[in-house]
Amino acid sequence: MTPLWIKNPLGIFTANDLDAGGGLVVSDSGTIIELVPSGGQPSTPCTVFDASAHVVLPGLINTHHHFYQTLTRAWGPVANAPLFPWLQNLYPVWARLTPRSLELAVQVALAELLLSGCTTAADHHYLFPDGMEDAIDIEVAAVRAMGMRATLTRGSMTLGEDDGGLPPRTTVQSPEAILADSERLIRQYHETGDGAVVQIALAPCSPFSVTKEIMAESAAMAERFDVRLHTHLAETIDEEDFCRSMFGLRTVDYLESVGWLGSRTWLGHGIHFNDEEIARLGAAGTAVAHCPTSNMRLASGTARVLELEAAGVPVGLGVDGSASNDASNMILEARQALYLQRLRYGASVPVERALGWATRGSAAVLGRSDIGQLAPGLQADLALFKPDELRFSGSHDPVAALLLCGADRADRVMVGGSWRVVDGAIPGLDVAGLIAEHSAAARKLVAG
Repeated sequence: MTPLWIKNPLGIFTANDLDAGGGLVVSDSGTIIELVPSGGQPSTPCTVFDASAHVVLPGLINTHHHFYQTLTRAWGPVANAPLFPWLQNLYPVWARLTPRSLELAVQVALAELLLSGCTTAADHHYLFPDGMEDAIDIEVAAVRAMGMRATLTRGSMTLGEDDGGLPPRTTVQSPEAILADSERLIRQYHETGDGAVVQIALAPCSPFSVTKEIMAESAAMAERFDVRLHTHLAETIDEEDFCRSMFGLRTVDYLESVGWLGSRTWLGHGIHFNDEEIARLGAAGTAVAHCPTSNMRLASGTARVLELEAAGVPVGLGVDGSASNDASNMILEARQALYLQRLRYGASVPVERALGWATRGSAAVLGRSDIGQLAPGLQADLALFKPDELRFSGSHDPVAALLLCGADRADRVMVGGSWRVVDGAIPGLDVAGLIAEHSAAARKLVAG
C-alpha cells in the first residue's frame, strides 16, 4: 500500500502552529507521516483523497460521558430538575439496567459521537447492580466493534441512601468487589503506548457516593498500575455543601486528603473552585473536563476555563451523560463551550481555542500525546466536515464556520488510518434497526 494524501483541504485546523494548508499524508500503518504546506507536494508518491470540499480537524476527543444514559434522554420527571433531585429520580430507573440495554446504550452513544467527528471517548460507568458485573467488558467490545478509541473508567459507588449518600442500596458495591474488578479490568484490557485503543481508568463516582477509603485505595491502585483517576468534583454548590457536612472539607481539600491532587487525575465539571483552589489544581497538574451543555441544562454554573488554563490546568471537553446533555455530539459541544466561555470572558475568546479544547486539550486531559493534533508521528485520527448545507451558505472562513454556523455531522472520520465514517454514515451499521431496539429498551427501562 502507498501512503494516502488528504489533499488541499478547504480548511484545516492542526491544533498547533504547523502549516498543513496542502493537507497531510497518512501511512498504511495509520500514522501521519507528513504535513504538506500550502501549495506544496508530498515528498513520496501517494494515492489521493481530494479534500477540497472538506474542513479537516484532528479527531475530536470526549473526556467525560455516561454512555448508559442514552436510555433516559429527555425524561419528563427530571426535565426541569437540578443535579441532586435529577439524580435521586433517575437512580432507581438506572438500577434496572441489563447487559443488553447497556450494550444498546453504548452503541448509540458511540455511533452518535463518531458521526459528530469524535474518535476517542472517555466513559464514566459507575452502576453495577446485580447482573451487571461485566458492564465494562460490554463497553470494551462495543468500542472495538465501532473502531474508535476509548478510556473506559471503572466507576464505583459505596455510599447508599442509608449511609447518607444519594444512590439506592441496590447500586452500591463493597470496596473489596470494586478493587478486585478494577484490577481485573486493568490487567485484561488496559493498553499502553501510542495508538492504544482501550485504556482503563479508576473512577469513584463522586464525593457524595463513595467513602474516603475507596477514594484513597483507588488512588493507590492507580499509582501501582500507572493508570489515570477520574471523578466528578465541584459540579454544584450542593456538592460543596455535602463535602463540608460529610468530611469537613472543601472539594479540593477533600481531593488532596485522599491522594488525588496530582497529574494522574482529571475531574468532571470543575466549576466551583475559588482562586486559591485553581492555583493548587494548576500546580498539581490536575485536569478538568469542561461540560458546558450539561452545566447549562442542570443550571450547575460555568467553569472558569480561561483562569484554569492560565494556572496550568489541562482543560478538555466532555458531552457528559446523555440524560443531562441529551445528546452526544462533540462538534456541537465545542460550539457550546465557545459561547458559554464568551459569556464569561467576552467575544474575543477565539474559535480556535474552543476547537483546541476539543482536540489537543482533551488529549492532555486523558494523558495522551499521540492524538489530538495533526503532526508527523501522531495517529491519523481525523474528522472531515463538508460545509455545503444551507446553514453554511455565505460563510467565508471554513474553520470558523464549523462552530459559528453550527456544524453537527462529519462527512468522513478516520481512526488510525481507517475510514470509520464515509459520506456521513458508519459503514455496516444498521442505524434504523439500532434506533428501534434501543428505543424499545429505553421505554422498558423507564416503565420498570
